[in-house]
Amino acid sequence: MAQLNVLQLEILKNQQDQEVNSTYVPGKLHDVAQVLIDVATGYYVEKTAEDAKDIFKKIDFLNRQMEKIQPALQQKHAMKQVVMKIMSQKIQQLTALGATQTTAKA
Repeated sequence: MAQLNVLQLEILKNQQDQEVNSTYVPGKLHDVAQVLIDVATGYYVEKTAEDAKDIFKKIDFLNRQMEKIQPALQQKHAMKQVVMKIMSQKIQQLTALGATQTTAKA
């Protein structure tokens, strides 16, 4: 069985990320006490297996919370768009009214 170093694993991961479908490569862990967690593109953190589980639980919790508030955020955004449109119309009306009054005084 071939062993890959971290750079080779990173290259393999990048190749897989570019594919539309996920590809799974079988492997064996030599040290199950410590694992690498991909925390951002190209950034890894070494953690114990228990700490890694805790991190994934927190990520799962945050994802569920984001899903819960997404509809409310979309509604607030839509309301903001309506308010901005009304304000824009009012500004246009006031600008036109000011131009009309300036012309009438002249």
